[in-house]
Amino acid sequence: MLSGSVAVAEPSVNDEPPLRVEQLQRCGNLLQMDTQEFCLYVSGLDSNDFQVKLNGTPLPAEDLTYHDDRVRVRINKADAESGPLWFEQNNQSSNPVWISLKGSHVVAATDREVAKNMDDITTYVDLVSLIIEESHDGAQEAQRLAAKYDAEVVGMIPPLNTYQLRLPAKNLNERDALVLRLGNEVSVDAVVIEESGAEESIERETTTPPDAEDDQEWAANRFLDAVNYYQRRLSSQGHVEDIETQPIRIGVIEREVDFDAPDFADYLGECRADAHRTCVYARDAAKPDGHGTTVTGVFAAAWNEGGNSGFLRGLDDVGPGFDVIVDRNSDAGITANIAASVNLVEDGVRVLNWSWGIHRVGAIDINGEEIDSLVRSGIAMSGYEELLEEFFLWLREEHPDVVVVNSAGNASSFSGSDEYRLPSSFVTDQLFVVGGHERSDEDVQVDDPRYVVKRNASNIDMRVDITAAACVRGSSLVEGEQGEAHCGTSYATPLVASLLAAMMSIEPELTPAQLRMLLRRSAMTIGEEYDFEPTDADDLTAPILPSERANELNHPDIGLSARLDMYKALDLTVQSLDRDR
Repeated sequence: MLSGSVAVAEPSVNDEPPLRVEQLQRCGNLLQMDTQEFCLYVSGLDSNDFQVKLNGTPLPAEDLTYHDDRVRVRINKADAESGPLWFEQNNQSSNPVWISLKGSHVVAATDREVAKNMDDITTYVDLVSLIIEESHDGAQEAQRLAAKYDAEVVGMIPPLNTYQLRLPAKNLNERDALVLRLGNEVSVDAVVIEESGAEESIERETTTPPDAEDDQEWAANRFLDAVNYYQRRLSSQGHVEDIETQPIRIGVIEREVDFDAPDFADYLGECRADAHRTCVYARDAAKPDGHGTTVTGVFAAAWNEGGNSGFLRGLDDVGPGFDVIVDRNSDAGITANIAASVNLVEDGVRVLNWSWGIHRVGAIDINGEEIDSLVRSGIAMSGYEELLEEFFLWLREEHPDVVVVNSAGNASSFSGSDEYRLPSSFVTDQLFVVGGHERSDEDVQVDDPRYVVKRNASNIDMRVDITAAACVRGSSLVEGEQGEAHCGTSYATPLVASLLAAMMSIEPELTPAQLRMLLRRSAMTIGEEYDFEPTDADDLTAPILPSERANELNHPDIGLSARLDMYKALDLTVQSLDRDR
């Protein structure tokens, strides 16, 4: 049966069930780098002749083990590179999933390995991660500590000197005692305690979507104007000569995408046979309205199918070939998000989309009320903060050209203080924070600040770099059917991330600081002027500065908050090429 039990999506009795890779995890010895094993659950597969292809090359039959829809794949790292893997059988091709051979992986707890802490938050009982001081060999030191405390090393993020241990703890009292002792080890920088259920590390918003039409929502960011500009100016008949766009890889930290939806139905099999098209690599979802499908749709959904419409997909005719890689590593919460991000960056990703975030227990919103969703305890937040700090330090030192685009959050709170929210509170050129807006009732031109208003749930403050449309149509299983509206900063974030990828494709040498400058210089405005004075509940983004308006002190945009202008950002990117010549 097709994923998602919708009558019109059922195959006829004569149809074969579609091939779908639904699960993918590292298995076997997770610490082994030379030969890595991956376990996949594949629906619609039988034991007769099938092929598994990695980067278009069939894997040897002796490296495959099949049992009850489950396939174990062994890959020799010396003979292969990270890339898309898919199945072929009976003239069918599955959805391609991304296999990273970089080796960072952490283990998720089962239902029997979690408990409720004093804050009534689900927390891991026997799995913790140690951030080892950089002066030590992380792998050796983790093994030494594991032997000392009768633990076992079960996961790792080597570039961050972080190793996951399974402790001999049966309850939270035993765990906390061991965490205290481990934290006092000279070689341990921090202990990361994971607090998350399988579905709780994504942004979500429960308020009702507005009635405004989608073209008005994305018109607020000149979405179609930007697509038209890229197609017109960068085509062979365009007015700009000697621009050779470069392919860009985007990493989307989400769980899965529904390939049964018309929005994604043509991404099956070997996508990269066409060098110019956008490609999507992801596990298959059971239904089309999931968070990952909607977020990925903003990048890559097919046009005119009734659901979403992806920005990068709209550039296919003249684009360089964007890779959209959807992966969350495992269900091990924030630690897994970081492990996946490290792998993807090492696999060549230039833009990471983080449509997720968490708040500290006791954080308050702009009305002084306590936040009750996506909260974590103080001890967990301290560990996450250390892990994120290690990630951004590594990014700055080893991959200074990579940008991370993060949702501001949907708690009507503040995005810029680590007492309230992670990861948006980090201050680094490589982290972009995106708030959300929606269409107002005002009958004004699109560049008027009153054309949109802040979405009530969107987090705010001067750490937010820019706002973008928060509402988008989700995917549907029915061709031509308009999907339900989904709203939140999760969906504003990929608008900015996809634009940054398009800008990089025009000028790959742009630094994160230059990208932010182009975004802010091109921005339209939203909100009222506050003369640079922080006003509680009113500073939607960092105010636009005179330096972002050609040093015109009397420019009307000065002091207002910034709203994404996708068209103008592309235009300024092309203009920057002219200045460099």
